[in-house]
Amino acid sequence: MNIILLGPPGAGKGTQAQRLVDLHHLRQLSTGDMLRAAVKAGTPVGIEAKAVMDRGELVSDAIVSALIGEELDATPETGAIFDGYPRTAAQAASLDDILTQRGRKLDHVIELEVDEDALVERITGRYTCASCGKGYHDRFEQPREPGVCDRCGSTEFKRRPDDNEETVRTRMAEYRAKTAPVLPIYEARGIVSRVDGMAEMDVVTASIEAILGQ
Repeated sequence: MNIILLGPPGAGKGTQAQRLVDLHHLRQLSTGDMLRAAVKAGTPVGIEAKAVMDRGELVSDAIVSALIGEELDATPETGAIFDGYPRTAAQAASLDDILTQRGRKLDHVIELEVDEDALVERITGRYTCASCGKGYHDRFEQPREPGVCDRCGSTEFKRRPDDNEETVRTRMAEYRAKTAPVLPIYEARGIVSRVDGMAEMDVVTASIEAILGQ
């Protein structure tokens, strides 16, 4: 089973991908992580990619495709979750070729849909205990005693500097721009499904499981 999991930052894609890994023994293939690992390991593709990045250039589709192929060869037959790829029509065509060459196919494209205003509220309201890292939220989960961490009793809290409305809306716009060329390709094949990314995590997982069981 090979899956593309789509969703903007903050939609819970990482959590759901990890659950799919655990439940179905899939391998999560994130192009960013793979690129860093290939460069560090000094693989042929990694050496080529490092030379490109050292020149300050963007890694080409050909290099990314070679990297995906390299990783798929090391991926068990249970399948893979593609995270952050493909992002263009050309990459989608390359992925088809890569899978076909290995006797595999793409089974599902699942998008976690979000309400932009609700996502802004979800992300901008997040903060953590500066001492133990326990997460809180201005609206959804505040400490039982105001200003005191439930877990460790610290009174110091922090927020991520990029958890602000402008950044979140910019990320959403970037996500829409990147997925717009890709989704119609898979919709034409009838393999796109959408789930409510704003639901509780367990509900989202159950919705994805229902799709995979079809």
